[in-house]
Amino acid sequence: MKIITTLFAFLIGILSLNAQDSWYQVDSVNGAPRAAATAFKVGPFAYVATGLEEYGFSRKMHSYDLWQNDWDNETSLGNAIGQGLDRASAISFSSEINQKGYLGLGQTETVAYMNDLWEFDVVTNVWTQKANFIGSPRKQAVAFTLQSTDLAYVGTGQDATGLKQDFYTYNASTNTWTQIQDFPGLARRGAVAYSGDNHGFIGTGDAGILLNDFWMYDATLDTWIQKAPFPGSPRSGAVAWTTDSDIDHPQGYIALGEDNFNEFKKDVWEYNYYTNSWMQRSDFPGVGRKDAVAFSIQGIAYVGTGYNGVFHDDFYAYSGTADVEVKDDLTEFTIFPNPTNSLVEFTGIQEGLIGYRIYAASGDLIFEEMNNPSQLHSINLWEQVRLPGVYLIQLHGKNSTYPLKKIILQ
Repeated sequence: MKIITTLFAFLIGILSLNAQDSWYQVDSVNGAPRAAATAFKVGPFAYVATGLEEYGFSRKMHSYDLWQNDWDNETSLGNAIGQGLDRASAISFSSEINQKGYLGLGQTETVAYMNDLWEFDVVTNVWTQKANFIGSPRKQAVAFTLQSTDLAYVGTGQDATGLKQDFYTYNASTNTWTQIQDFPGLARRGAVAYSGDNHGFIGTGDAGILLNDFWMYDATLDTWIQKAPFPGSPRSGAVAWTTDSDIDHPQGYIALGEDNFNEFKKDVWEYNYYTNSWMQRSDFPGVGRKDAVAFSIQGIAYVGTGYNGVFHDDFYAYSGTADVEVKDDLTEFTIFPNPTNSLVEFTGIQEGLIGYRIYAASGDLIFEEMNNPSQLHSINLWEQVRLPGVYLIQLHGKNSTYPLKKIILQ
């Protein structure tokens, strides 16, 4: 059981959601500007691979190091002998159990629809070909992974016969594919998907008409449930991400894309599972675009690349992930500055502080200092965690424990 679950079980109060909702620019991805790339995360690192550049398809891959806000060149898809594997509109996912990334499907310069799957070992930096996708070869499909099953879910897209709505699971431990219940919405390409611990979510896309419907997949029942529609304009080529896949029902986001008026969008929308409702958030700060990529590390989202008449390589970070805050009858206090680069101060505290605990966004305890004889008024967060991200902090006074607060380290 995650620590955050235990904490919330014993803290009586009102659950509120409160977002920082801010963007800031980070390092541009290495290599040429591109669109229709794909991204996956393994541990604290994210990988952006393949895509369409101004002069053709690519199989190159780069990893993002948030410690240094820097991109590194990685082994291209297929290793040194991977000629012919340059592609765009592929899918990717990762496995929590074996800590490896996967990439497959898409289109190449000579093959319109692919069904191959490749595994990337982040330790050895080697790609290994795995069992082919058992559905028809296709491009512009979606993929998500559920930690509750450690299975990847892959479906929709376009093949040689048209648009698809079939779905399959991939088991990385056994290297096997299994067909599951078809997606019940219209067959489509260019949709988006993200996942929580137990549910997957799919929305938008191109079915011959652009769509704004939104669906949830329940793996336990192998069933799809239609949810409140995406309130932005119908679109394809959008991006989606979630705040933290370790939380059962994290906040989900859909942004960017191209709509029916050929307008490249930059709006951002947040979905709340508990209320089945949407809220518009701060616009993406770059130019509107389609076919970008998005991923999340330590509760902060990263969005970049894409196309709007020109290819892009810029990247931006979003620290607007929802804040879980438990309120009780203790005096409210504030943390300043938040976000921070290092030092934070506490205001509104009416008694001496003797300690504090810092939790990761997943709820795991990562640092504590308790029973300090001096009264605490500030801490250097960077010295305690040394990794940018979203954290929860709980202050302890002489006679009381204060509510959890979110704090963002940039």
